Amino acid sequence: MTDSSGTLTILRDVSFALAAGERAAIVGASGSGKSTLLSIVAGLDTPTSGRVEIAGIDFFALDEDGRAALRAKQMGFVFQSFQLLPHMTALENVMLPLELRGDADAKTAAIAMLGRVGLGERLGHYPKVLSGGEQQRVALARAFVVRPAILLADEPTGSLDHTTGQQVMDLMFELNRERGTALLLVTHDAKIAASCSRQWVMDAGALK
Repeated sequence: MTDSSGTLTILRDVSFALAAGERAAIVGASGSGKSTLLSIVAGLDTPTSGRVEIAGIDFFALDEDGRAALRAKQMGFVFQSFQLLPHMTALENVMLPLELRGDADAKTAAIAMLGRVGLGERLGHYPKVLSGGEQQRVALARAFVVRPAILLADEPTGSLDHTTGQQVMDLMFELNRERGTALLLVTHDAKIAASCSRQWVMDAGALK
């Protein structure tokens, strides 16, 4: 990218592939490029060189609408801050990505997914009355309900206490195995990273 001081190189010669069902963790200091990498994989930031392929499709050969459609079909996202819509119930939050892509029976799929993450009794609750762990479970349900090819998770336990965070990660890994979704996880937690089949360290924009 370019700023007032000239060209700023954030990522350097990053290359990797993830198979269906595989899970990989990226650790590294703040500012090392981890979140930028996730944004590029998601097609939210455009790299100055290189390519990103999702399910065999070159992401950046598509226009903005095409990238949005591919994200809706092939990707799930889980964030540290949950990113739930506060004016929507748990059920409505999970239904939303299905409705946006035009699924005919979004409600049935969303109810089943919320039951799977242990929130079958919380369908009508708004985020403000849910605990942090419950909100992250809603976020997991929303991410997995679209049956994505890849799930991108950016510090998903960063806002949770240790016990709740471990419960959320156990659930994420269970869903990863059950659904064959590739998982790319950014975390500062070495124990969580060690639970993944592959671990990388991001250092000055390079994966090691």
